Amino acid sequence: MSNGQRIGARVLRRKPIDQLTHPGSELKRTMGVGHLTMISIGATLGTGIFVVLGEAVPLAGPAIVLSFVLAGITALFSALSYAELAGLIPASGSSYSYAYATLGEIVAWVCGWCLVLEYGVSVAAVAVGWGQYVNELLHLVTGLRIPDALSQAPGAGGVVNVPAVLVVVISMLVLLGGAKGSARTNTVLVWVKVGALLMFCAVAFTAFRAGNFEPLFPLGLAGMSAGAATLFFSYIGFDAASTAGEEARNPQRDLPRAIIISLVVVTALYCAVALAAVGAMPWQSFEGTEAALSRVLTDNTGSTIFPVLLSIGAVIAITSVVLTVLYGQTRILYAMARDGLVPSIFAKLGPRTGVPFANTVIVGSFIAVLAALVPLGALADATSIGTLFAFALVNIAVIILRRTEPDRERSFRVPFAPVTPLLGLGFCVYMMFSLGLDTWIAFLAWMALGFVIYFAYSVRKARLEVQASD
Repeated sequence: MSNGQRIGARVLRRKPIDQLTHPGSELKRTMGVGHLTMISIGATLGTGIFVVLGEAVPLAGPAIVLSFVLAGITALFSALSYAELAGLIPASGSSYSYAYATLGEIVAWVCGWCLVLEYGVSVAAVAVGWGQYVNELLHLVTGLRIPDALSQAPGAGGVVNVPAVLVVVISMLVLLGGAKGSARTNTVLVWVKVGALLMFCAVAFTAFRAGNFEPLFPLGLAGMSAGAATLFFSYIGFDAASTAGEEARNPQRDLPRAIIISLVVVTALYCAVALAAVGAMPWQSFEGTEAALSRVLTDNTGSTIFPVLLSIGAVIAITSVVLTVLYGQTRILYAMARDGLVPSIFAKLGPRTGVPFANTVIVGSFIAVLAALVPLGALADATSIGTLFAFALVNIAVIILRRTEPDRERSFRVPFAPVTPLLGLGFCVYMMFSLGLDTWIAFLAWMALGFVIYFAYSVRKARLEVQASD
């Protein structure tokens, strides 16, 4: 066999599903469907609606409600594919593990590398949004603001974003205490933020003006698509439940349920909030607004009580996103390290808590630095494109496994396959091409770095290769 053939065989090798599920995993199975659903909602419902809404409305105008629907449909098709694969392959690696079983090692690496972008960068983006609402809350209560030098990244007129660092460090410490305690904390935080958004809707709808939706498409259909591509950031996280595959008590039954339930709940809330927000404040007024929902309440009530309550809810809400997405990032790296594609330190578990201690500290520290130094807009778009690429691979994986493993038991099956996964793939590609050139350049640079690491390290260290050479 020539060198080229050997390299081709290495990068295309697939990992059997039975090896991916790791029935003897050292992670502790402590989570039921309620915990898993709350992880998924907790990872999804946060900065996208509290902060990114203010950036997306100027792109789409009143059609922002339809932008949410378009982004939600895109997420739904991929969610159905995630649900099938999560029940079939209940492993910690999420779409990375699914790709390893279907598309080969190099595609699994690309998918895992995209998930590092999705989870790691989105935690940083969410932390930046948290800092904005902390500043808004401080201003509403005391009339003061944290100086830009200490609350903004260098690219946004500051020096270092201290609040963003603070929330990442707090979440990291909670995760180090163990998965079950983290899940309980997250459940409480989720109920608080759902309550805050319902309160916003109740107040904003009292100021609803139908004229704010005329014309519906002031920026055309392209504006609606651009808004949907930006808002897709709001749906990132529903797949977080799939990263808990080895910590769920009954993953084949509970993971698909958690993914579908969480997406339905989140989409309904998003559409209601967007409808209430634009109905209460003309879309042109969202330009340059960081804490958009708080601004809507301030302008329409003349009181600080509701904006203060909302800002408290937003701070709590975004904390739960940081917590759950950081959790997902550590579990993906845990799975990749166990396969040998990244250094083994990411797979070492703490003896008392059973969580990947060093992994959590390293990832948390890196994300804290990123959140301190990079502004929100660049982080959000980079996260969206990495996520869309990973989702596209999940839809492909469903089609392949239906052909290669037709008789394997599935606790959930995507309806109307392969049409539904193909639609999911098409929507993901469409949304990716709705993002800007700068985002694409950053994504391609990230991919180039990933290939360098893979061929310099991972292809030689992969456990499949080690096993084959023994």
